[in-house]
Amino acid sequence: MAKKGFLTRLAAGDILVSDGATGTNLQRMGLPVGAPAEIWVLENPDGIQALNKAFINAGSDIILTCTFGATQHRLTAASLGESFTEINRKAIEITQRAAEGNDVLVAGSIGPIGEMLAPLGTISIEDAEADFRDQARLLCEGGVDLIVVETQFDINEAGAAVRGVRAVDPEIPLVCSFSYDRGVRTMMGTKPEDVAEIIGAMDVDVLGINCGRSLNDNQDALTQLQDITEKPIWFKPNAGMPETDAEGLPTYSVTPGEMGALVPVWLQAGAQIVGGCCGTSPEHLAEIVKWANA
Repeated sequence: MAKKGFLTRLAAGDILVSDGATGTNLQRMGLPVGAPAEIWVLENPDGIQALNKAFINAGSDIILTCTFGATQHRLTAASLGESFTEINRKAIEITQRAAEGNDVLVAGSIGPIGEMLAPLGTISIEDAEADFRDQARLLCEGGVDLIVVETQFDINEAGAAVRGVRAVDPEIPLVCSFSYDRGVRTMMGTKPEDVAEIIGAMDVDVLGINCGRSLNDNQDALTQLQDITEKPIWFKPNAGMPETDAEGLPTYSVTPGEMGALVPVWLQAGAQIVGGCCGTSPEHLAEIVKWANA
């Protein structure tokens, strides 16, 4: 089955549904809390593929690779640095196998580097850019359909990630998504208008919002972003605010039906690609798909 390209579908006005949460769902499947999801790329690839397939069966158009924390620096901090190349390559293969035979796009996920950049931290912006470039090279060589730089909070780090990707491939579709975990600001004070002005002026195809705080806070950020950008918007909010259950696992109170019913509001507020972040299960995704296709 030939896949229609991501940008072609956006230009045609298609509404696309991405997947749900990786980390919180893998924890429900047995990944220890605090362990990097990427360890399962090596130790339990069937678990990751099963989650990918569950989202595909729920109707997702886009599935992200389990590479959110797979920059060299972040893997080294998790004592997985020697497996940098293997993890990125295998993660792509896992998701591509899950998507095989379906009209589903595979997105290479790139998350934050895991440490503040200088002068607040010890990593220079040049080293960060090189780190993102190295991961982007593996993702592009592996044949992902698009790259999603996600859960960003520092506009300088996000810029380094974008430059790193573009140094590898000037043409691959690129999403850059921020986490507004302080309402409509990131932890570094970045606002939607900053993202639209600075990242929107870079060679980025889609601006996004993911993770963050409550559904209302994320929706407020979406409304602000819609007012100041003409680029398509990627929107993957959390399924509400987390609480901890008796086993120490995060739980999210927003039901699949409640989350799905908000999709028309998200679309009206400017989102063209919708999905969910932390707490968003395949059951949530099925409801999001139902309302996105209504």
